[in-house]
Amino acid sequence: MLKEYKGAKDEDNQKLKTEVKALRERLIAQQQLVRETKLPIIVLLEGWAAAGKGSMISALISEIDPRFYNVVSPVVLPEREERYPFLYQYAGAIPENGKIMFYDSGWMEGAVRKYLRRDITREEYKKRIRSVNEFERQLRDGGYLVLKFFLHIDRDEQHKRLHALKENFETEWRVTDDDLWQHREYKLFRDTYDDFMEQTGKVLPWHILDGTKKLTATRDALQLLVDSIDDVLENGKYVGKPFKESFPLKKMQKLSEVDLSPSLEDEEYRKELKKLQKRLGELHNTVYRKKIPVILCYEGWDAAGKGGNIRRISKPLDPRGFDVMPIASPEPHELNRQYLWRFWTRLPRSGHICIFDRTWYGRVMVERLEGFCSEDDWKRAYNEINEFERQLTDWGAVVLKFWIHIDQETQLARFTDRQNTPEKQWKLTEEDWRNREKWPEYEAAVDEMLQKTSTENAPWYIIESNDKKYARIRTLKILIKALEKRIEE
Repeated sequence: MLKEYKGAKDEDNQKLKTEVKALRERLIAQQQLVRETKLPIIVLLEGWAAAGKGSMISALISEIDPRFYNVVSPVVLPEREERYPFLYQYAGAIPENGKIMFYDSGWMEGAVRKYLRRDITREEYKKRIRSVNEFERQLRDGGYLVLKFFLHIDRDEQHKRLHALKENFETEWRVTDDDLWQHREYKLFRDTYDDFMEQTGKVLPWHILDGTKKLTATRDALQLLVDSIDDVLENGKYVGKPFKESFPLKKMQKLSEVDLSPSLEDEEYRKELKKLQKRLGELHNTVYRKKIPVILCYEGWDAAGKGGNIRRISKPLDPRGFDVMPIASPEPHELNRQYLWRFWTRLPRSGHICIFDRTWYGRVMVERLEGFCSEDDWKRAYNEINEFERQLTDWGAVVLKFWIHIDQETQLARFTDRQNTPEKQWKLTEEDWRNREKWPEYEAAVDEMLQKTSTENAPWYIIESNDKKYARIRTLKILIKALEKRIEE
């Protein structure tokens, strides 16, 4: 790609200015239609240091209403300073429907610099390329228009520009040690950029722009942007079809096959609880010191005992090192983004524990059964969720998923108790009763979810909770065993 790139041909400047003006007028006319059709657009601009990425973004946004776009400049931190997954800052910045997000460098620079700086191994670099392909495909399949540009200059041109910046007192701060290192290792970076673009250009293509011809590059970028928008406005958003990747799955029981009779006597429960909570508190210190991220996912029937279970897990933990994330129906700004966005933005730092009370699995349960997403959306989600969780475990997270399980008779008894106890009535809603009427449909959806998403790296555990005491002890034991194993590794 870059090795073979010959550069743009010379063109008449006046003609180029006329074309750029016409394209900007088209883009102005498209703004309101983009907003009305709720089309989210991402423009990723990568390229060489001093190639003019900032100037290019300025040229692209010059006539756009500033209420319709944002610009982000993700920071490439050394791996030792990074406390979140690789894609965290990029996934967290995706735009709402009807808006445009410009990335001034992004996941290419974030992966390539860390690899060449030897912050990550070759194997980790390959995993990041896989994650990028998954991320881009999920955005595309979810209706995002994503354009990827690389602004190219040769080594001599880069030297001239870096020298000019360093010689000027007002601009010398813009030249970093990393920029000078990139220039010294120009060929190494060029080859690695080529490798990255070749491996990440199959889902969404890369477009190389000639950074030595600013007007031509601006015209070409605007042309691709407005033509792509017109294509979506005319033909509708791209919607991906369900597909299946081969993940190592654990065989799961159907809910109807689970024996819900296990129970504990009060004395045994108190003894076990005290011992296990003490051990969990000790492990939390080690998890923090070793910077191991831990993600616990709770799903289950209404009134199954999720809240009480979570309280017994969180009681021995240092409150500075964990968060509980109760997940309710998505807010409007969350509905206006790809469905995993609100979970990306809630992930813990390394060394911290995050407990999700309800999770991304709403996509294949309540959203599926209540018609809040299309059939293609929820069928595609099984694979997307497996990819998301693999990215978390590639980062080093311990991911455990608990389905808190009870039978219908137990649920009815607990509903009745809540209804008849004033201080518990707030826990019971009309929606709980309505969901109960759909028990068979929900059970079938949960069985499918368990079969398709209990992977070796992020397994499901069905927790028998007719006896809440037994459920709490079993969950604590599973968590402690998983942490001990990871710490030993």
